[in-house]
Amino acid sequence: MLHYYFDDFPVGRVLELGAITLDKEAIVGFASQYDPQPFHIDEEAALASPFGGLIASGWHTCSALMRLMCDAYILDSASIGSPGVEQIRWLKPVRVGDTLTARVEVVESRPSRSKSDRGSVLTDLIAVNQHGQTAMTMRSWCMFMRRPVV
Repeated sequence: MLHYYFDDFPVGRVLELGAITLDKEAIVGFASQYDPQPFHIDEEAALASPFGGLIASGWHTCSALMRLMCDAYILDSASIGSPGVEQIRWLKPVRVGDTLTARVEVVESRPSRSKSDRGSVLTDLIAVNQHGQTAMTMRSWCMFMRRPVV
């Protein structure tokens, strides 16, 4: 049986997601395939950029944090997907070797008006680096089935 259902996400609930470290190989590998801007894939070009060194693509950061969400609760939930993300903010560059620690807080939880077996949950994610600086925030929706009546 799954652990998390819509009913398990009241407003104010906080879920600690853990941490992930992004190394050079992961940063360059992701960017080479999906976001090949020079400051993500070329050390010399990155040094000459306003960032002064290699940084992770913001999309890589989102993907890494999605992995943390999956491992912390989504894969053990009755998730039925997401209708979308309301806001993403990349506030600090994620550099080679940075460790991001993340958590989500439920800011809205509403049952479906048309389908009583499900509901939508709005969460705010915050990811901080090893220096305590906020690297990224995201506000997004997820839909979950309600806990089955037994």
